[in-house]
Amino acid sequence: MCIMDTIQVDAATTDTFANRMTDILNGGAIALMVSVGHRTGLFDTMAGLSAATCDEIAEAAGLNERYVREWLGAMVTGQVVYYDADSKTYTLPPAHADFLAREAAPNNMAAIAQFVPLLGCVEDQVVDCFRNGGGVPYSSFGRFQDVMAELSNQTVLAGLLDHILPLVPGLIDRLEEGIDVLDVGCGKGRALVTLAKHFPHSRFVGYDFSEEGVCSGRAEADSLGLTNIHFRVQDVSCFDDTAGFDLITAFDSIHDQAKPDRVLERIANALREGGTFLMQDIAGSSHVQNNLEHPIAPFLYTVSCMHCMTVSLAMGGAGLGAMWGQEKAEEMLEGAGFANVTVSELEHDIENVYYVCKT
Repeated sequence: MCIMDTIQVDAATTDTFANRMTDILNGGAIALMVSVGHRTGLFDTMAGLSAATCDEIAEAAGLNERYVREWLGAMVTGQVVYYDADSKTYTLPPAHADFLAREAAPNNMAAIAQFVPLLGCVEDQVVDCFRNGGGVPYSSFGRFQDVMAELSNQTVLAGLLDHILPLVPGLIDRLEEGIDVLDVGCGKGRALVTLAKHFPHSRFVGYDFSEEGVCSGRAEADSLGLTNIHFRVQDVSCFDDTAGFDLITAFDSIHDQAKPDRVLERIANALREGGTFLMQDIAGSSHVQNNLEHPIAPFLYTVSCMHCMTVSLAMGGAGLGAMWGQEKAEEMLEGAGFANVTVSELEHDIENVYYVCKT
């Protein structure tokens, strides 16, 4: 007999879960349309308008009225936008704009919603991996570099100088005097370019295996006339720098690596005596039961399954995933030779924690 046959179905529980599933379906749909609103600039347009008709909103945004009208339908029924039926006008309340407009960064959650359509594009490939193993290669994620660069602006750049660097005592003074810095998994290099601009006496190097990201970083550095920064396409599991850097950073990149243990060992080897490894990575526990109260745990596990884990597995890697957790991170840092690790959280960044590591 199936064990479920012995369990009496509770009607109230059934109704509660049915309602929960309805909320999930509506939430997923709204997330997709929030991404559209972000990419088309509709939230930014409405944030600058008082109550306006659909025609007025479409004209102000330079968009097709018919599409804007249907989008507004989703936003009104999703309780994101308010609608006055008498005047046929729509309003984005300031309290909502504070989490949806670009000016709201680092609190702009519409930028994060872009992950929903981005990850949906690889659903067929991920389903195939469920059945046959393997992974989805990095090249399959069309807008990933753009989305990550935008989110980096919110989580890293927004707090880099005032909150992140001060986690390492005396670091700002040393950067002003002049030290050697490496960013591992630099992506488009936004953080590194920001540092190079603010600390002209220090020297900066960025490694990433994405040629697209590296080219973008070079272009931005060149446009600013920066001569103290260099980017290189590099598999960070096999770079051979030895005692060449005073500071190494890794912003949300270690868990994606095919060989994260080897990357951490290389980082430890590349630090000069007294040097520091500053790692930003996803906040969470290695144990699922400890993440039940995490405010965005379902989102993070989904991003992990649909990107972080599968990209690593596609390279024959460990497939740690974004939710490798603080316990596993500390274990691997210790295994790489970091005897002194301090973990900090920052108020502006609920998604990540910061590890300050010394050998």
